[in-house]
Amino acid sequence: MNKKLICYFSASGTTKKIAERIANSIGADLFEIEPTIKYTRADLNWLNRKSRSSIEMSNKDSRPEIARKVDNLNDYDTVIIGFPVWWYTAPTIINTFIEENDLSNKKIYVFVTSGGSSQAKSFKDLKEKYSSLNFVDARRFKGKEDEEEYKNWLI
Repeated sequence: MNKKLICYFSASGTTKKIAERIANSIGADLFEIEPTIKYTRADLNWLNRKSRSSIEMSNKDSRPEIARKVDNLNDYDTVIIGFPVWWYTAPTIINTFIEENDLSNKKIYVFVTSGGSSQAKSFKDLKEKYSSLNFVDARRFKGKEDEEEYKNWLI
């Protein structure tokens, strides 16, 4: 078995586009990590300390509810988790996803989208918080990569 599943959270559509490009390049399946309550533009206003995203990110125990679960996670040996960088790390909904799914015995890759932040802190934070899991590598993508770059990353 060498099946890959891309699980992604996309608040604005950017991460979704890259997840779809990666999936098409490597023949992976897709699963969207959707919050039960969708984020509005106001929710995503990081300049407003009272916005939903600001409140969630200031509370390390925040676990936004996910609308649905992956039905067939046992069918995959590699899981690729994608998300936008929020406050230099993964949005708390990624913690919800990891904690609600058994990712043990899986190779886990991470990709992030960001205008300026790298993947380094997000990846480090996830590896430390979920140290029993097999996090392999992380990359930041801007959507300008060609198929070969995705393929070479996930060899």
